[in-house]
Amino acid sequence: MIRAYKFLLRPTVRQRQALGEMLRDHCSLYNAALQERRDAYRHSSKTSVKYGEQSAQLKEIRAFDPEQQGRWSFSSQQATLRRLNKAFQAFFRRVKAGEKPGYPRFRGVSWFDTVEFPKDGDGCRWNSIPLDSVTRVRLQGVGHVRVHQHRAVKGRIKTVSVKREGRQWYVILVCDQVPTEPLPTAGTVTGIDMGITHFLTTSEGVHVENPRHGKRGNQALANAQRALKASPRCKREHRTANHRRAVEKAAKLHRKIRRQRTDHAHKAALALVHAYDQIAHERLNIANMVRVPKPKPDPETAGSFLPNGATSKAELNRSIHDAGWGVFLGILAQKAESAARVLIPVDPRNTSRTCPQCGHVDRENRDGEKFQCTACDHRDHADRVGAWNVKLRAGLVLPDVI
Repeated sequence: MIRAYKFLLRPTVRQRQALGEMLRDHCSLYNAALQERRDAYRHSSKTSVKYGEQSAQLKEIRAFDPEQQGRWSFSSQQATLRRLNKAFQAFFRRVKAGEKPGYPRFRGVSWFDTVEFPKDGDGCRWNSIPLDSVTRVRLQGVGHVRVHQHRAVKGRIKTVSVKREGRQWYVILVCDQVPTEPLPTAGTVTGIDMGITHFLTTSEGVHVENPRHGKRGNQALANAQRALKASPRCKREHRTANHRRAVEKAAKLHRKIRRQRTDHAHKAALALVHAYDQIAHERLNIANMVRVPKPKPDPETAGSFLPNGATSKAELNRSIHDAGWGVFLGILAQKAESAARVLIPVDPRNTSRTCPQCGHVDRENRDGEKFQCTACDHRDHADRVGAWNVKLRAGLVLPDVI
């Protein structure tokens, strides 16, 4: 099993400065490699620069600029070049698929926040045995940085990454061969239905309320965004202190909402894993669910468009994003694997419109949160009906025991 561990770093003033310089120099390397690829293509559309060619130039780059590029880990610089190569591979894949291409862009220092070390011991070293009862991670060019390790690291460390979030620094360890920790058998199974009014509903009719963290912090975030927009914005070296403070405040609020949403997802997933041996859920395609409606041109008036419900769809999309279904399902899958529980995804189509008693499918069966079958008059809560149908499709219950 693969698991990632994220710990807060506590660098000194000099180490914090060195970490910032490390990000800046890796960002410069990324942008220079991108510019080389752009120039090669502009010179000749048949000429392309690959990762292998750029990686072979690293030795000369480090010798030419030992103060900036030469003092950092060679393998971490290769990882930065591979990061650019993955961006180009994704670009060409989208072009072939007919999607919006999204050509790789240059990164500003504030938008380049992660440096990866592909192997523990090559440019970095995680000290499994704490020195003077304090865990530290050694980073080439930075030194031994204190780590606030709040839990034990299990498995074999594969990669180590250093990430900046606002004014804080984190180390992320990706480990494989992590042993599972099976929980005692609960002897129960369930199906869950994701929703907006209720975050989720189990087939037993238990509702988990939707905390709506984004909506609750919407006013404070709107004020911060308004202050950011009102502050003067010019070139980076001439930006005012008010602008920098406005940027930091808006980013801090976004991080707070994200952490609240993630914390709620962890707690809800942990409760399900402890209570049930098998859990069935809808296989949701969230990207399609939050897609913006296409405009409808008015055939009678040139340049005019017919109503397409974009306003109400935008409100629904915000609610779906705020609920964080994708984050929750990912966390649930990880916790189920760790606890040796069974997670079963099923087709979500018409789960809340199908009567669990007679199997009749009709749009009129559901009216908001109320479910009333137009064929057999079966009545129940619509979300519980959806959870029951999810459980049925997973084969966790027989129809005659409903």
